[in-house]
Amino acid sequence: MAGDLFNPTDDHFELRKMVRDFATRSVEPQAEEYDRTERFNVPLFRQLGELGLLGITVDDRFGGSGMDAAAAVIAHEELAAVDPGFTLAYLAHSMLFANNLNQNGSDEQRQRYLPAACDGSAICGMCMSEPDAGTDVLGMRTTAKKVGDRYVLNGAKMWITNGAVSDTELGDTFLVYARMEGAARKELTMFIVEKGFKGFSLGQKIHGKLGMRASTTAELVFEDCEVPEENRVGPEGSAALHMMKNLEVERLTLAAMSLGIARRSIEIMNAYGRDRKSFGQPLNRYGQIQRHIAESYAEFMAGRTYTYWMAGAMDINKPGQRLDSDGVKLFCSTMGKQVADRAIQVLGGYGYVGEYRVERLWRDAKLLEIGGGTIEAHQKNMTRDLSRLDRL
Repeated sequence: MAGDLFNPTDDHFELRKMVRDFATRSVEPQAEEYDRTERFNVPLFRQLGELGLLGITVDDRFGGSGMDAAAAVIAHEELAAVDPGFTLAYLAHSMLFANNLNQNGSDEQRQRYLPAACDGSAICGMCMSEPDAGTDVLGMRTTAKKVGDRYVLNGAKMWITNGAVSDTELGDTFLVYARMEGAARKELTMFIVEKGFKGFSLGQKIHGKLGMRASTTAELVFEDCEVPEENRVGPEGSAALHMMKNLEVERLTLAAMSLGIARRSIEIMNAYGRDRKSFGQPLNRYGQIQRHIAESYAEFMAGRTYTYWMAGAMDINKPGQRLDSDGVKLFCSTMGKQVADRAIQVLGGYGYVGEYRVERLWRDAKLLEIGGGTIEAHQKNMTRDLSRLDRL
């Protein structure tokens, strides 16, 4: 119903209906196959552009839908309820690239790159993590050096979602964080790097992941990679603020993905507990099963309320909302994993195999305690932020 916390306006209500219908009709039928074969469904991904989802928070001047954080949360919750792996690819493109460039790029850069990102003709991502610098993002070693009218990048990025669209093919366009030679630890610079730039290559596509197999993960390599000066985003050394601002909306939408996983897990175990009989009674007549179902619902609603409250409070144009953007991901990531685990327990042997989907949801849920900031990083950040407050 429009006008409540979860659907603040008629536009949000209609968005949820549209995305849920698309997810049920088009995303769910392919989820098991693309998870099993560890492939990214590129044609389906491009359909998100036709629906206006790939640039959901991008200014309509550059091909986007111009919506807010609540809209982004709705889209990620609904898609993740059927295929979290596919949704992760969507998040990396729509939030880490499109939203980031929309917030921080020049008009010329936005006009050049965002229309293709919004309509799906380009598949995009963001390069931050490195082989030796995951959570410690300011410890990155990728360097940039100004040479004439261009920059030369050297280094490697790891765990890059959408880094490859196949075993041999790079994604199209990336925002890449690097440090100018001799710059201080906090002075990062961001660049737009395209497939085809000299010195930019695919290192390896990562196979054998526990979950999120329908999104590709890759190492990207920069060996004297030449980037035109006009592809620098903002002044040299200014990108740490860009990064922190974008991480806040990333963590909010990752929390929304956990909501989708939890909601679907509850729907499955609720139906199974109602329909499956044991010793002549439905499973949901037994206290052990009642505990799994009831506690899961209560925790899901607590996380959902926190997440949508944060979405309503967030101004995606401004930084400084780290306490609760970290908070929703801290709570929801673990909640989603625990709810999926309970669903497997309720279904028993059927939950342990792929037929009822909770096995896949459980595998996918674990990444959300690691990617986009570990739960330990959130605990550290939140404790630091809380220490500056006298009262809540």
